[in-house]
Amino acid sequence: LIFLRHHIDDGLKYEYLTVENPLELWQNLNDRFEHLKAVVLPKTLNDWSQLRFLDFKTVSEYNSTLFEIVSQLKMCGEVITEDMLLEKTYRTFHASNILLQQQYRLHGFKKYRELIGSLLIAEQNNELLLQNHENRPTGSTPLPEVNATSSHFGGRGRGRERGRG
Repeated sequence: LIFLRHHIDDGLKYEYLTVENPLELWQNLNDRFEHLKAVVLPKTLNDWSQLRFLDFKTVSEYNSTLFEIVSQLKMCGEVITEDMLLEKTYRTFHASNILLQQQYRLHGFKKYRELIGSLLIAEQNNELLLQNHENRPTGSTPLPEVNATSSHFGGRGRGRERGRG
């Protein structure tokens, strides 16, 4: 009873303050909120069907949204398997990444977290490659080394362009 009252919303605390039996409190709360499954499930099923990997800028954003939807589906009694998560991700790659999608399928991931880990690593590597390319595009000359000597100096020996001017 203490645990339930500690974690319950303040508005509900005052409404159910007089209920002393934890089972009765649980049943009252269940009766009050059981209809939410019927309200939440259709919207969540629609969100699940509309979820596409290609709609997100980062793997983390996709992953976060996916698990938000999955937790709502589980709350409504739906069963979501690892295969469903993998298939959802594979099927919603951008059309230009079909070859990439096939390579990930051939890798044979059994767990969704393995696929997401691989996608996060690939995303990070792509960001580094793009950053390096922006710093020095292909075909541009490299920046000179800080301690490198220039080839137009003849050296510091005697008789070689010494003096002022």
